[in-house]
Amino acid sequence: MEERKRRRQREEAFTLIEIMVVIMIIGLLVGVVGINVMNSYRKAERKAAAAQISNFEAALDTYRMDCGRYPSPDQGLTALVQSPGGGAPCRNYPPGGYLKGKLPNDPWGNPYVYMSPGVNGEAYSVESYGADGMDGGEGENADIESWNLSETQ
Repeated sequence: MEERKRRRQREEAFTLIEIMVVIMIIGLLVGVVGINVMNSYRKAERKAAAAQISNFEAALDTYRMDCGRYPSPDQGLTALVQSPGGGAPCRNYPPGGYLKGKLPNDPWGNPYVYMSPGVNGEAYSVESYGADGMDGGEGENADIESWNLSETQ
């Protein structure tokens, strides 16, 4: 009787150990999958910012064809959604602007930065300051810039 009781206790203890091992394995799997999902999400945010910058570039080039120049630094990207008031008038400005709706922010909720003249001798530059919203940075905080979009994608 006593021996049967001891064997039963060992079997129950072994079952408890098995459950703990299974819980640990599940925890490890959840951790690995969670990290991969977060990395994919971060990459998707950076690609979305690069795609929006490409849209700005197309709209800015169309603006230049219609108006004979790019928006001034004071007009900025706002000139793509509403007719700029100051400076030389743009006679061919379309009634709906060059972008539908309002000017979008980057995936992190920060405004895109427009510079004219741009960096590296470009006529203009458009960039997102990345996840931290500050100039410079590395990894997810690195800037996404119109003059080197190929590095982002």
